[in-house]
Amino acid sequence: MINPIYIDNIIKTALLEDINYLDAATDYLIDSEQENTARFLAKADGVLCGMDIALRVFEILQPQGFTATVYKHDGDRLEKGDIIAEIHGKTRTLLKGERTALNLLQHMSGVATATRRAADSIAGTRATIADTRKTLPGLRPLQKYAVTVGGGKNHRYNLSDAAMLKDNHVDAGGGIAAAVAKLKQKLGHMTKIELEVRSLDELGQALEAGVDVIMLDNMSVEQMREAVEIVNGRALLEASGGITGDTLRAVAETGVDIISMGAITHSVTAFDISLKIIN
Repeated sequence: MINPIYIDNIIKTALLEDINYLDAATDYLIDSEQENTARFLAKADGVLCGMDIALRVFEILQPQGFTATVYKHDGDRLEKGDIIAEIHGKTRTLLKGERTALNLLQHMSGVATATRRAADSIAGTRATIADTRKTLPGLRPLQKYAVTVGGGKNHRYNLSDAAMLKDNHVDAGGGIAAAVAKLKQKLGHMTKIELEVRSLDELGQALEAGVDVIMLDNMSVEQMREAVEIVNGRALLEASGGITGDTLRAVAETGVDIISMGAITHSVTAFDISLKIIN
């Protein structure tokens, strides 16, 4: 799903940041021809994501002679103690690539795990979990891929994907009716319009304006339930803002179509994975 050119650029940037021109410990301590095998081990329960990207780190460092046996793949559920993969190559390769590989693998698995937890909590409702643009600079493709691995869906990838009118757009653009009308005059037929509303009154204006998606911003569960009845299928409804694990199920049961959560990308805990040399 991810452009390999982008992946290689991200990895090379990270390696240059980490190694610079020399690994002062590895290059002076380890013979250039020494080889070892190492294992990726899960140290918690969760969802794996980013395995191929982690392996690519070592392939870039050692284009020939590096091998891997993979036991767990992206999307697999992990249990503490699982052997995820075994890799074999020059010892210098394993030591130099360890931190970059783990940084990417742990973060992406953390995103996938958080998304899976959210998706499981709303199972049986019509709602789906979606990400936002609240991503780490430069890592958006990796994070959005991890969301899909965890069972979520991607919101717009960037500002070019759709016309999303938030409160500042509406306030600066002359109100809901004027802003939407102006956009419809200029947008192509493939570009959808989403509008953020802060009240049920604005919800009515959004329906009259004929937008494709309506975001219910920081509304209570009761307001969301009323909004679902008012809209009655005339537009997609997205709930966003202030939604936590404790309120997620209740929000989904209001009947909204989408629940977008910035926390699954910007506030996740890295999934605990280690890399250990075994011989």
